[in-house]
Amino acid sequence: MSRDRDPRSLRRPARSALIATSVTALSLTASGCVVVHGEREILPSTTRAEAAKALQEFTAAYNEADKAYDGTLDADHTTGALADIDSARLKAGKANNPDGNPNHTPLTLTDAKFTIPKKAGWPRWFVADAAGNKGGTARWLLVFTRSSLDDPFQVAYLTLVAPGKVPQFKKDADGWAESVPVNSTDLATDPGDLSRTYTTYLKDGGETFTDGPHTSQWRALRQKNSKKPGMVTQYIDEPLTNGDYAPLALRTADGGALVFFTTRHFEKQTAHAGTSVPTPNKDVLALTKGEIKQSFTMEFVSNEVALDPKGQGKVTILGRIQGLTSAEGS
Repeated sequence: MSRDRDPRSLRRPARSALIATSVTALSLTASGCVVVHGEREILPSTTRAEAAKALQEFTAAYNEADKAYDGTLDADHTTGALADIDSARLKAGKANNPDGNPNHTPLTLTDAKFTIPKKAGWPRWFVADAAGNKGGTARWLLVFTRSSLDDPFQVAYLTLVAPGKVPQFKKDADGWAESVPVNSTDLATDPGDLSRTYTTYLKDGGETFTDGPHTSQWRALRQKNSKKPGMVTQYIDEPLTNGDYAPLALRTADGGALVFFTTRHFEKQTAHAGTSVPTPNKDVLALTKGEIKQSFTMEFVSNEVALDPKGQGKVTILGRIQGLTSAEGS
């Protein structure tokens, strides 16, 4: 599948990813799928049975890759932000533990709930909401997507959301959800604009988002870290909106939307003359090109899930998972 590419000066050549918590998806055949003439018909994206099977296969794929630290075991099951994040995590793990993950604990996902939108056209997608044995009490939200009947479902987004924060979704009499167009204008912010709006907010601030760990608190932390004794840190934030990074939105029961979107972030540390940048940990070094002397640039991919209210109001970032994808020293 296609990926956004932006050859600006701070882009790193390596395209992988690193994260504390990440997962992979499934390979799901079209056998028994309800989608017929998917480019025209308004139909559910999949069946509930297929969605449950997808989650099971997702869990198995993640566990195999995590145990072996082998990205080839789940490379066909992820896309977009999650593919970037998960592949680098596995790459770093393999570099430091060639025989596999010595701390592997199998992931289990239980109490699964599936929200499947009824829609026309591609991509076809659905959301799995489950409890995990990792990440504390947070709910795991996974977005499975595919672009044609010939493609398997892949996980594009993975976020963790505090219990009780996942909203109720609008559903029809048969229990199917409603997909919100990315250019919808009945929300506080168009879903297609959220990535750009968020990166602008991180730079300049503003009133678009509610305060919280992924907005005001993150900005305050970056401002605090921007100037430390002997070193200056610069931040650049970029939206990612095309191809496998396209935002996806579900209508909530109150008329708003739950929106999944992606951003890219750069952090450049520059040491003052006569000093050097602190040496990062071994997982970061495994994704680093060049020799770290006076400057060190890290590239991250982040996927967010936000509650976008109907009409006026502020957007709330419910969850965000960010992973290092590459780094370069000089």
